[in-house]
Amino acid sequence: MPHFFIKSEDKKDNQITITDSENYRHLAKALRIRRGEKLLLIDEDQIQYETVVTDIDSSKIICNIEKFYPSKRDLEFDLYLAQSPLRSDAQLTIMEKSTELGVRGVYPVITDNCALNQSVLAKKQEKWQKVMYEASKQCERAKMPTCYNITTLEKVLENKFDKVIVFAERSADESLKQYLTKNKIEKGEKVLVIIGPEGGFSKREFDLFKAMNLPLLTLGDLILKAETAVIVGLGNIIYEYQG
Repeated sequence: MPHFFIKSEDKKDNQITITDSENYRHLAKALRIRRGEKLLLIDEDQIQYETVVTDIDSSKIICNIEKFYPSKRDLEFDLYLAQSPLRSDAQLTIMEKSTELGVRGVYPVITDNCALNQSVLAKKQEKWQKVMYEASKQCERAKMPTCYNITTLEKVLENKFDKVIVFAERSADESLKQYLTKNKIEKGEKVLVIIGPEGGFSKREFDLFKAMNLPLLTLGDLILKAETAVIVGLGNIIYEYQG
């Protein structure tokens, strides 16, 4: 059943009217939705609506609400990713999979060994946000995550987080499991995960982490590509929280 984001103001009584041009174009032109077909809609208050299409014209789609309830498609803590962007498809994979894994937002950070320069990165942010939007619809996210502006590690770390986790396989002090056993993630906490480029973090960046007393953690004995480390790292954090 297709899943689309709407605004609560689109709802009146027992009907939802879709007039947003992007949603309308996708539903009416691309999916060729018809009367009688079912749609999953969700608003900014994370209320999920199971609906059936009752009318379609040249500018709007009208749906009757059959059932509504708070969405459960969300984590119980706020998970963020700060990551040094990779080239081409690898970065698109990271944006898609991190969305599926429930991140609230991704900070693309320029690191000393970043594969792309700032002028290239600035042109890609809009595309990355679109990938996150589409992934949110496909996996029925309760809330769409944000791709933040291109930034630096120093600026990201100015924000307040309850926990900051740095994955650094070759310089790790302990495993993720060991760290989370002693420092359990609590409901409602803000957790930042930092993952570097394929070339790893520089000495200057390691000095920054050490100066801020941030944990340097490993995911095991295997050396993972950066995009794989994102998926495994986020997935293991969620697993340890739920365990």
